[in-house]
Amino acid sequence: MKLLSHTIGIFTNPDREWQAIRSDKHSFLQVFFSHVPILALLPCIAGYIGVTRIGFELGGHLTKLTPASAAVLAVVTYFAMLVGVYLLGEFINWMAKSYGVEGDEPTRHYEGTALAVFVTTPIFLASMVVIYPHLWLVTAVVGLAGVYSVYLIYEGIPILMNMSKERAFLYAGAVITVALVMMVTVMIGSVILWTMGIGPVYQHA
Repeated sequence: MKLLSHTIGIFTNPDREWQAIRSDKHSFLQVFFSHVPILALLPCIAGYIGVTRIGFELGGHLTKLTPASAAVLAVVTYFAMLVGVYLLGEFINWMAKSYGVEGDEPTRHYEGTALAVFVTTPIFLASMVVIYPHLWLVTAVVGLAGVYSVYLIYEGIPILMNMSKERAFLYAGAVITVALVMMVTVMIGSVILWTMGIGPVYQHA
């Protein structure tokens, strides 16, 4: 599988692209490693530049992080995103038989991972907005990307998994629930890390 294949098509013609993704028949590791390590890197680099060079408002003042602190947070965030997408794909695959997804285990595994990879792609790309870390701008752009990702889940499952729209609707709801639980878990994990001292260190004026 070529690096970042289908990335543009998932925006311009998602239905056709889901069909093409289904036809690829690659392994789940191929679709994961040809996309996620690169896509996850983009918001981390943008975020590092944003919080160390441009700064963000905190308590009515423009604030920046130290390069060392920002680098640690960027690395932690990068690996958290890799693990998050991988686990989402595993959960999708784990639920597949319960919702009547046909095909052998390697095929279901590929389809589950592919779904996780491509529904998170809009969020990865939109998150590059953190290069200008204004709270409302980041919230709006990433929020819109999240809405499009939800649309991709509902639109992609019946095509990718070759399911009826009725079953696919229920399956999509379960996928979204798992994704939300994982997001909350990551937030809790971040708080725990902060209490352990792995948190932001601000530059002094």
